[in-house]
Amino acid sequence: MAPYESDHATGTGPDEDPRTGRRKAARYVVPVAVVGVAAATIGLVPALAASGDPDLPKITAQQLIEKIAKSDVQRMSGTVKVSTDLGLPDLGSLQGGMGGQGGDGSSADPRTKLTELASGTHTLRVAADGPEKQKVSLLERDAEYSLIHNGKNVWGYDSASNEVFHTTDQHTGDKREHRPSATPDDFAEEALKSVDSTTSVTVDGTARIAGRDAYQLVIKPKQSGSTVRDVTIGVDAKTGLPLKFTLIPKSGGAPVLDAGFTKVSFAAPPASTFDFRPPKGAKVTEEKPGKDEHAPDFGEEFAPGGLKGADTIGEGWTTIATFDTGAKGDKSSSQGGAMGGFLGSLGDQVSGDFGKGTVFSTRLVNALITDDGKVYAGAVTKDALVKAADAAK
Repeated sequence: MAPYESDHATGTGPDEDPRTGRRKAARYVVPVAVVGVAAATIGLVPALAASGDPDLPKITAQQLIEKIAKSDVQRMSGTVKVSTDLGLPDLGSLQGGMGGQGGDGSSADPRTKLTELASGTHTLRVAADGPEKQKVSLLERDAEYSLIHNGKNVWGYDSASNEVFHTTDQHTGDKREHRPSATPDDFAEEALKSVDSTTSVTVDGTARIAGRDAYQLVIKPKQSGSTVRDVTIGVDAKTGLPLKFTLIPKSGGAPVLDAGFTKVSFAAPPASTFDFRPPKGAKVTEEKPGKDEHAPDFGEEFAPGGLKGADTIGEGWTTIATFDTGAKGDKSSSQGGAMGGFLGSLGDQVSGDFGKGTVFSTRLVNALITDDGKVYAGAVTKDALVKAADAAK
């Protein structure tokens, strides 16, 4: 990598989208990109091997953050490679074993289908033409699943089962309300919400990503106790669009989240890309009125702010979400004893001033469930969770 001057951003990132006036980088109490990985992990394998670092004009971290905030790519298409290494079982296989049915009993329901991105390796094709037209296709070995937004219609189609999911979308004007967060752009936006005084942000050279010249923005927690080593965002030098997103855990090894385009074009996709009619003989499931869950967001949906009744402890990257399930551990009953034994076999038993509990771990996020029904979770170490539970006692 070419040497670049770097500077630290300490809470000076853009708070508003200059085009809409909405808060684009409002801080979440826990880094949302990390929490999204914890709850519905999507990772992407490296997009493209480096083919020579481009010589680009020097830029500071603050300037690069502003460039991302001002990016206004309305039309694009490309291919994204998806892989996850969080140490979880293959959720797609587990889901298939349970029938693969969504909330409305359809395999084409995106609330079910897109959870397959939580593990394994996948390829996505993405396309967008303004705020009213987007498409994400999950390419499988012998089939394809597509989620299409065109005007007020949102369609999900699973070619393997020939099932269709349909709902009417009443939102307008914001592309993020119509499609799942599954691209480097989505992850980068969520990660930048965590930039504050607990974060170091630097520019670390340049790279070639999907044939494009890009800057490398590196985000690192300053606090001890976080399980995150760093986040690297590859930013398109011309458009400011994030092309690659890599999250490395402090424990080392393969990235937990490595998001990147392998191909990308900023030309308008053909209008036919967003056309859809249910194939002959397909089973069509209509979304029930009053629901608004067709476009799952793997970042914000599982943030502490999205956990009803959740409180928080700490700040920045070591923030811990906590809530009370109201379920006291009753190991005296046969059912409680069996369940307690099963859960205990999946985690590590811990104790402290708070009493006893079980810590469930991934390579990034840990969660402590105490015997009296309280939950403490975050991208922090087991010791941090025990200390938080002790302090809250």
